[in-house]
Amino acid sequence: MGREIDLLINYPKTKRNLDERLEEKTEEVRAVARKFGKEFFDGDRKYGYGGFSYQPRFWQPVIPDFREHFGLTAESSVLDVGCGKGFMLHDLALLIPGITVKGVDISSYAVENAIEDMKPHVSVADARKLPFPDRSFDVVISINTVHNLEKDECGRALREIERVSRGKSFITVDAYRSEDEKKRMYAWNLTARTIMSVDEWVAFFGEVGYTGDYFWFIP
Repeated sequence: MGREIDLLINYPKTKRNLDERLEEKTEEVRAVARKFGKEFFDGDRKYGYGGFSYQPRFWQPVIPDFREHFGLTAESSVLDVGCGKGFMLHDLALLIPGITVKGVDISSYAVENAIEDMKPHVSVADARKLPFPDRSFDVVISINTVHNLEKDECGRALREIERVSRGKSFITVDAYRSEDEKKRMYAWNLTARTIMSVDEWVAFFGEVGYTGDYFWFIP
């Protein structure tokens, strides 16, 4: 198995109002958010991002850590599973000229509204059945995506990441390390269908054969 490592340590942290989030959350709001359509990306804040636009301050500080950790060069290839509008891929291509990047997302809205230079490189696809041959990419990255599936489907997605990578990957998933963090997570969660403790996730990785690196999203 891979290791626990925070490759997003330089991703800017935002202040989260959990009380306000909890008040706004209803099953109806969750249902709208889980469609991952216009409302989730560019609709009212209660449904998701509240406007999802490119900001270099988010991913550009992270790319050097990806580059160093995975040894990325112009000859490398990277797949982003759950790529949204392709902002991370844009910054990868910008900061590592020549690198091959591809992205997939379940959201046709996100793909159709991808940042312009990434439109040829992103497509609609399901994490449970990635449309690529075995060992297609040097590195596969999936940020806050796998947990949006039911537990058995998470296993399928993780096995797909294993299949299409050449042995290197990194994912982040919703998790908690204490009862207080668990309470905060459930107050914050909008789209995740599988939330486990960090120990449960690590055991699950072993069960399904995921050997890549990983870290946690904990609000």
